[in-house]
Amino acid sequence: MSLLESKDIPLGTKLPELTLKDAFGKIYNLKDEVGKTGLLVVVTCNHCPYAIAVWNRVKEIAKFAKKLGINTVAVNPNIHPNYPEDSPSKMREKVEDEGIEFPYLVDETQEFAKALNAACTPDIYLFDKDAKLYYHGRIDDNWQDEKNVKKEELKDAMMLLFTDKESPKLQYPSMGCSIKWKDTVLG
Repeated sequence: MSLLESKDIPLGTKLPELTLKDAFGKIYNLKDEVGKTGLLVVVTCNHCPYAIAVWNRVKEIAKFAKKLGINTVAVNPNIHPNYPEDSPSKMREKVEDEGIEFPYLVDETQEFAKALNAACTPDIYLFDKDAKLYYHGRIDDNWQDEKNVKKEELKDAMMLLFTDKESPKLQYPSMGCSIKWKDTVLG
């Protein structure tokens, strides 16, 4: 697994207006998922150790975000024949086994991940109520051990967004496994 950082994307970038299905086949128009305050988009998957390490945090952050009027969706672009553990059937199992309460969407064509210029799993995007990128960075300062987290940058950004303040000046990139692009031989 090669470690990559998320790419630098200009704040204010618009949320791609795409429709995706969840692992159960329900259709979601992403612009309709934006809450009163915004939308958290987590590009993630089932198999990446970096994504696995933060899945529980993502679920907790989604609950926190909901209280602030920020909805959450997770999007899996790793629908690749070389990674069966990221298949929609395994996504369904994850949703059911772990009680994921927000949509876990299948990016079958990888069009959404490409439109976001996503690079890794997890790749974190926080959009404001107008579907403009407000924060693109890591969840916190210790992906490996949540007991040793000292700074929760994503939650801090959510509070700034909720209180109608400017986005954080310093945004550290997220880190994770490369997205398994279908047009690569090995994924």
